[in-house]
Amino acid sequence: MKGNKVILIVVGIVLLAIGWFVIKYNGFVQKEEAMESSWAQIDNQLQRRFDLIPNLIEATKGYMAHEEQIFTHLADARAKYGDAATVEEQAAASDELTSALGRLLVIVESYPDLKANQQFTQLMDELAGTENRLAVARQDYNNAVQSFNSEIRTFPSSMIAGMFGFERKSYFEVDGDTSQVPTVDFGGE
Repeated sequence: MKGNKVILIVVGIVLLAIGWFVIKYNGFVQKEEAMESSWAQIDNQLQRRFDLIPNLIEATKGYMAHEEQIFTHLADARAKYGDAATVEEQAAASDELTSALGRLLVIVESYPDLKANQQFTQLMDELAGTENRLAVARQDYNNAVQSFNSEIRTFPSSMIAGMFGFERKSYFEVDGDTSQVPTVDFGGE
């Protein structure tokens, strides 16, 4: 009788340990999926911005024919974004694209006719909306990364994470030089 109790207690402890193990593993998977979903939203907004740039270039070329350097820089930045594969590469390419767009906006200030152009204004509104959605998506992604990284680094969860190869993920960080978007006033002169 006493031996049966001991066996039941041991079996109960083993079942609890297995249950905890499964719950932790599934939690890691869910957090990783949430992170990947958040990244997909960033990628979606970056692609939207990427797709808006050729239209913006076309809308400005007629006014800024002698500003060829900025168009070349924008084209190069778009190419780097298109070739980026990792979070770090995409973040760096995004920073470069943001920097090139910022320079374009500064140059645009010298062209009052362009600022009054309806197509240009509409494209800039779309770009501003995309930048806002991108900022929210970045924050959501970084929150998901923080949650995941904290979970896999805390004991005893870290043992399970290590056993199954769950590794720290990188944050989507904005380069310090491009964190300040130039303020451009398209209102009155």
